[in-house]
Order: sequence, then structure tokens, then C-alpha cells
Amino acid sequence: MQPLATELAFEALVSIGTPLDMGQTVSGKRRVIPITGGTFEGPKISGEVVAGGADWQTLRADGCTVVDAIYALKTSDGAVIAVRNLGLVAPVEGAAPHVRTAPSFDAPTGPHDWLNRNIFVGTIGRVEGGGAVRITVYRVI
Repeated sequence: MQPLATELAFEALVSIGTPLDMGQTVSGKRRVIPITGGTFEGPKISGEVVAGGADWQTLRADGCTVVDAIYALKTSDGAVIAVRNLGLVAPVEGAAPHVRTAPSFDAPTGPHDWLNRNIFVGTIGRVEGGGAVRITVYRVI
């Protein structure tokens, strides 16, 4: 068995709104972060992040945060692709949190349907100044 390798699929700069605190639930402390727009670019795909999505987060008792973002991408050739990005933000003592995601895509038939036939992993990082996050998505090869 060979170790897994990845290649860059795209990087997105995603604008976000003010988090809405939902309070404590049976699952943990919940909040919703609106996705207000942005852009993305990669070797085979580019375009804009469509406003109107959101990241539904659950802060668990163990200090980890589960992220579940649903949003859309509109490619430079006009295709609209649905995205669901599930992940985990895990605290690391004395360092920035460890953030890993597993995005999945629902792309229309055509030049971008390669997104439907592959497995992806990703990272999320804060952008200096706030108001946006950087999402980097890799295709597992």
C-alpha cells in the first residue's frame, strides 16, 4: 500500500459575517457564521464564492469545534457547484488550532464534474484583519 498524496485543487478567500451565537444545546455550544462572498482559484478552476451560505459550528465539551459549512461556488464559466465542507478544529497547546476538513462537491455534468469523482481534504486559516478565512482544498491522488 502506498501512502496518500495530494495536489492543490483550489484556494478560496471567503468573506464571513458576524457570528450568530445560538447558545448551549444538547450537542454543545452552537453558532452560525454567514458566508458573504469571496473568490477561489486553482489550476483547473476559478470563480467566486456565492453569498448566502453558512458555517454551522458546534463547540464540544472536549474543546474541539465541529464545522459544517454549506455554500456555493460559481465558476468563471458560469457553473454553480454546491459545497459541503465538514471538519474539525482541534486545540493544540501553545500553538494555533489544528483545522482539517473533508469537502465534498455536487458539480454539474461538464468540465467541473471531476469534483464529483474525487476525495478532497482541506485546511482553514484566519486572514489577518478578520472578516475572511482562507480555505485550501487538496485532491487526494
